[in-house]
Amino acid sequence: MSLIIKKERQLPALGSPEFTSRPIRQHPVIQALLRCAAGHSDDRRCWLGWGKKRSGLSAQTKAEQNQEPFYLLEDGFIRSVEREDAPLSLLMDDCGIYYDARSPSRLEKLIEQPLEHDEILRADALIEQWKAEKVSKYNASPEYSGELPENYVLVIDQVAGDSSIEYGLATPDSFQQALEAALNEYPESKVLLKVHPDAFTRSRCGHFDLDKLKNHHRIQVINEACHPVKLIKHSSHVYVVTSQIGFEALIWNKKVTCFGMPFYAGWGLTDDRSDSLNRRYKTPVTLQQLVFSALVKYAYYTQPETGELCEVESIISWVGLQRRMRERFQYLNAPMCAIGFSRWKKPFVRQFLAGYSIRFVRNKNKCPSEAVAVVWGSKEAPDACKAVLRIEDGFLRSSGLGADLVRPLSWVIDDLGIYYDATRPSCLEKILSESQWSESELERAEQLRTSIVKSKLSKYNLSGSDWKRPKNINEKVILVPGQVPSDASIRLGCQDIRTNSQLLKIVRRNNPGSYIVYKPHPDVVAGLRKKDSDWNELNSLCDEVVLNADGMHMLEQIDEVHTMTSLMGFEALIREKTVYCYGQPFYSGWGLTEDYTPNIRRNRMLSLQQLCAGSLIDYPVYVSRCSGAYSRPEITVQELIFCKLSRSGKTLLWKNFYRYFSKLILSKK
Repeated sequence: MSLIIKKERQLPALGSPEFTSRPIRQHPVIQALLRCAAGHSDDRRCWLGWGKKRSGLSAQTKAEQNQEPFYLLEDGFIRSVEREDAPLSLLMDDCGIYYDARSPSRLEKLIEQPLEHDEILRADALIEQWKAEKVSKYNASPEYSGELPENYVLVIDQVAGDSSIEYGLATPDSFQQALEAALNEYPESKVLLKVHPDAFTRSRCGHFDLDKLKNHHRIQVINEACHPVKLIKHSSHVYVVTSQIGFEALIWNKKVTCFGMPFYAGWGLTDDRSDSLNRRYKTPVTLQQLVFSALVKYAYYTQPETGELCEVESIISWVGLQRRMRERFQYLNAPMCAIGFSRWKKPFVRQFLAGYSIRFVRNKNKCPSEAVAVVWGSKEAPDACKAVLRIEDGFLRSSGLGADLVRPLSWVIDDLGIYYDATRPSCLEKILSESQWSESELERAEQLRTSIVKSKLSKYNLSGSDWKRPKNINEKVILVPGQVPSDASIRLGCQDIRTNSQLLKIVRRNNPGSYIVYKPHPDVVAGLRKKDSDWNELNSLCDEVVLNADGMHMLEQIDEVHTMTSLMGFEALIREKTVYCYGQPFYSGWGLTEDYTPNIRRNRMLSLQQLCAGSLIDYPVYVSRCSGAYSRPEITVQELIFCKLSRSGKTLLWKNFYRYFSKLILSKK
């Protein structure tokens, strides 16, 4: 689904908006709508306020007094991940508001409208996507981890005083009626009572005395912050008053009984125990009508990474990604202890491990034995810990050197090893050895590869001078990328050849008639890492030393890359260059490289698309520089292109100071 809103979608006519509450103007959806309306809106005043709160009532009153239009606003049915996050959606109603059953709303009118054939198909796909991505209104909490009864029905509590209860034609007594009905109608089943998360995250009260219920042999109270999807999915029947979970249960094809009149009741889809509203019963509707009207026609959405209007499918996909990334280490079921991370890296650790409880300590001796140790790269982890997560820079890291303190857009987080440690398996090696990719996944990988190559992207995306292949040279041109002498990938990925000079010597010996170009590592050139002990000898081992050229521009002009374990070998490989490996980098051993020392564990032949699918999509973690949330590699590519184009050629003053002191420290070692 496109990230931009469909052209046929009618946008609200805001005219000259008047906001009865200052924060409304800053709402992401309102901002996006105002950008869309800029330059072609009329001068007619339009009043905007929030629901049935004071600002909403004020907007409605002023509109009626001046015979002008108004919109009442509310959070959408997919609001955000964390409650404190910027909202992803907004409901706009020029008749009433969806939870006020006392008078018609725009949503009611939309639900009554029959759907076209393509809308029915889209609604069906939307229902399946909702279930596949396991989304809800808020999406930060993990699924319920406790044991569930074999047969149970679900009763949903709400926060006392929630306006949807009164406006939904219910009372506090309606909740006790729902619980009693569940107990009486399912005498052989357990009854799960789901407490509203605000009861323990915001110290709000519900409608039940939990101390009295905890000893009831048939009632199991779910009194923790957990995602509702698992509870809904495995239930036989869901009892609600006006909670949105009733709507979500309908999407999951569950029986739903309502003791109030929420927006989804009264249409023939629910068992309604409130007979105080009759106007909806005249128009039975399908689930597709309800879902399409509520999620597509009634709501507006903004894409978190661009701030632009988008369709609901994009939001569901985005929220689904956040949930999958937050669940990937839930199996460890333990707090995380990050060891030895600098103050600068700590915020990024929190972003790349969003959804997990993290404590930072200075050394491994302070890591509790029951914790998951989080360490950088191949650093030593404590012996007594539940598990180890190793973090390293990703293969599309940033627009600038990590050693220059440029924020990362991708890291890898490995709970098995680390990709450059060839002495043992890693998650990446496991992915490349075992994964079975579909045709669509391989097509996505090929499109990503093409985009990276076309945009001349690399790990650091450094600007550099132009380098031109020497004229009148008919022999083969070989690029040898230098590596930092202390690089852990050399220590853990090389056997016989471990220095740049050794590499150059063997390349020269095996290719006596070739033109050999040596490009030192950019960290060494910048003075952020120590030079080789035999640095002065390197000039004599090759035909040309290139210090500041654009590496990706060079790859377009050379014939082969010879490397120990440099990522530049991977960058050459995805540009379909011949690559010789004298160590065992992650991309070697799969039939795509010429290997000096093959890795006996790697005996699967991969296509270039399969290598890209595993290495660029499945293994790394991406975080958007715009949203600060988990992202996809395609978004990271776009953000890197933007950074690369907008970056000034001058180094910032603080970075010059940082480089100066780094060089000073290195000179004393």
